[in-house]
Amino acid sequence: MNKIIIFAACACLVLASCNDFLEEKPKSLLSSRDFNKTEDQIRSNINGLYRRAAVTAHSSAGSAYIGSAMTLPGMLTGYFSNSYEGQERVCAYARTLTRQEQTNNVSGFVDGIWGGCYGVINVANGALKSMSEVPMSDEARKVLSGEAKFFRAFNYFMLVKWFGDVPMTTQPSKNVNDLEKPRTPVADIYTLIEQDLTEAVAALPDQTWQKNGHRISKYVALQALTAVYMQQGKYQQASETAKQIINSGKYSLTENEDKGLKSAYNKLRTLDDLPEVLYAVEYDADISTTGWRPTYAFSSSAINAFKSYNIFERVYGPNARYLNIYTADDLRGQEQQFFATKYKNPNNDSVWTAPSADARGCWYYFDEEAVLKTGRGTKDWNIYRYAETLLDAAESLVQSGGTVTPEAAGYLAMVQARALGKTQAALTTELSALSKEAFIEACWTERLREFPLEYKLWDDCLRTKKFPNISATELGKVTYVDLVGATNGSGAVIKASDLLWPLSLNEMQRNPKLRPQNDGYASK
Repeated sequence: MNKIIIFAACACLVLASCNDFLEEKPKSLLSSRDFNKTEDQIRSNINGLYRRAAVTAHSSAGSAYIGSAMTLPGMLTGYFSNSYEGQERVCAYARTLTRQEQTNNVSGFVDGIWGGCYGVINVANGALKSMSEVPMSDEARKVLSGEAKFFRAFNYFMLVKWFGDVPMTTQPSKNVNDLEKPRTPVADIYTLIEQDLTEAVAALPDQTWQKNGHRISKYVALQALTAVYMQQGKYQQASETAKQIINSGKYSLTENEDKGLKSAYNKLRTLDDLPEVLYAVEYDADISTTGWRPTYAFSSSAINAFKSYNIFERVYGPNARYLNIYTADDLRGQEQQFFATKYKNPNNDSVWTAPSADARGCWYYFDEEAVLKTGRGTKDWNIYRYAETLLDAAESLVQSGGTVTPEAAGYLAMVQARALGKTQAALTTELSALSKEAFIEACWTERLREFPLEYKLWDDCLRTKKFPNISATELGKVTYVDLVGATNGSGAVIKASDLLWPLSLNEMQRNPKLRPQNDGYASK
């Protein structure tokens, strides 16, 4: 497959030699002054945004012991854990809901989120400011502007979900004094995010991400905008943007060839550029590999079965109770679909076996070629899938319309049909008979089943203000209780202060205007 890999160079390194690629020389404050003089420089700066901050928070696997940043919010539910949390304490603090008394120890972790997102925002601001002054075609200016606005919005979206009120700027910073800004209300930041994504939708090519040379396209921006509307409870708007994607006819769910290794879920695990994928982060064996992700599939005992990697840790895996979300007939909960209890290495007949029901392997991360042969993972990481679009459309239509319509039921049925082995028509009839509340909860439950390892869980808890109380004894049974006051999957009670991360103490020292600290956390 021919793939275009977009390098994640710092704004200040766009003209540097290859030998300097990995050197960190942060000069992003100079982006508008020194590095946006030509179209090529602006394009290079925007290219760098494809592999920075909020994007890599979803996709990176640079450590053998801790997963990408977006694994941490899921641990707040107590259903997911890092098997190496004895060392990676921030994971333990998240799972046990003890971050408040560990603000100092968590501060270094949130530094990376805060600094990375604002670095991208500053580069995007610099590129947008300079475009009107730099010679280029109108079409190039339009598309580059759309990409810059997408990444600015994508990073602000992450910031508000993690921290609440944060400083907002649309101008590039030129000196240290520019960084001392007060926090802006979340509602105002969402206004900018919606505006940026709406303008990106209008500016970007009417193509899929795949046919657009793996660059951000109209439909990537539409799905991001749908997610933004969903997060705010703007369900009427969410239904409209989701249906634009559906009605384009450009996407389809991946189909099962069988119920084994040619299932849709194994195809999503192994194949790139599927018509179901709206947006993914690219990886390549020679340019940019998936790092340690293939080793996240199994527990540490896997080193006895495989030789390509010398470390295996299940850095983001569910406990047995979470996996009770699947009914017995749900393909996604069966062996070697999303999860696994054992695997036999065909090279030497060594067998890895899950040490317990709470430590099943995360099959979705498994890359046979990397683990069995090369030690170099190449699978693209999917950020947005069409299944999410369908579930967004199903829920938002009923949330905004007040009744379960055949259209909404049909969208939910499409996602359920490939997992349950029933026809879409039969499922549509069953779902159409549900009450509004029952249907909405069915949409929530389907998200738990469809995206267990794609980091959607905590965002849904924040959005709905509900916690999924999964039965410990009855397969497929889940009830929804108020998020604040709920007991998470590790026995900790969720507090109002758990809904946000603390502001970095380092950032608060540099910028006193950030005060007050988020509730429950230390200020120094």
